[in-house]
Amino acid sequence: MERIPAGILGATGIVGQRLVRALASHPWFALAAITASERNAGERYRDACAWKLPSPIPEPTASMRLRPTGASAMSDVGIVFSALPSAAARSIEPQLAEAGLVVSSNASAFRKVPDVPLIIPEVNADHLALLERQRRTRGWPGALVTNPNCTVSGIATVLKPLADAFGLRAVVSTSMQAISGAGHPGVAALDIVDNLVPWIPTEEEKIEAETRLLLGSIDASGQSPGGFDVSAHANRVAVSHGHTVCLSIGLQRPAEPTEVARVLATYRPTSEISELPSAPSRVLRVVEAPDRPQPRLDRDAEAGMAVTVGRIRPCKLLDIRLVLVVHNAVRGAAGGSILNGELLRRRGFVR
Repeated sequence: MERIPAGILGATGIVGQRLVRALASHPWFALAAITASERNAGERYRDACAWKLPSPIPEPTASMRLRPTGASAMSDVGIVFSALPSAAARSIEPQLAEAGLVVSSNASAFRKVPDVPLIIPEVNADHLALLERQRRTRGWPGALVTNPNCTVSGIATVLKPLADAFGLRAVVSTSMQAISGAGHPGVAALDIVDNLVPWIPTEEEKIEAETRLLLGSIDASGQSPGGFDVSAHANRVAVSHGHTVCLSIGLQRPAEPTEVARVLATYRPTSEISELPSAPSRVLRVVEAPDRPQPRLDRDAEAGMAVTVGRIRPCKLLDIRLVLVVHNAVRGAAGGSILNGELLRRRGFVR
């Protein structure tokens, strides 16, 4: 298969760096263009980027020149992966789609827009059908697709098979979110060391809205949220990577913990999804040890693309309680965006 030239918007940031590393040896995409802010345009990537990952900057990316962020800088690529801040994404990503580029975005700017698919391939690949409406109403020859909030990427993946098997009526989510979720330099040490911060701006609202969109439906008017309630608490904790989420789940059809565990452990997406290059062999891992999952032990499962679930037990107020761990920077950000790009190519949107 011929590799398609790919670009990265916001390549010097933390998510951008993970995109660079993932695309360095990708079988379907070849990194051809990287952009950053105007002040860094023209610099070599190695000089402009404060590289934070343990492995060295891949070559030849280290020697590539940063381009200014915009449609003209991406004229020689077939797909763009966006790691832009939301404010910048709001103006730049539509310009790229209008110019004929396919954009797989990690930004939150368009996640709740009715004709922009919010996608986790193992959860709602069928929502890509919205692109027909997007192109028709906006006149875009390109396309824009988003992946969800990093915490939601774990929550929705766990809830999907439960929704299919038992139906959902209510979800209470309490997340302990890693400091890397705040980007770099992130949370000041004096705020997080020996401490927990019980508020992350806009996070609870994103969890409540995006979870219902991912597990909802689409129709002629766009996305319709799922018919269940979500109540979210979001906390920042002193963990480097990996968000831990405690869920209490109300089911439409009550089920025993053993049945829930079986449904989660045996869940498999379609072969179309499971055969994508970045897809894990098992998107959900169920662990039985009473003190698991833990972020340090479980966040890197399946190269960070799997969600690990444990402590599945009855809930006295709803039906079921459980704990999950998701790698916020991989499945919840760069890896999720690349997986969406792979699905777009498999479906013929990228050539």
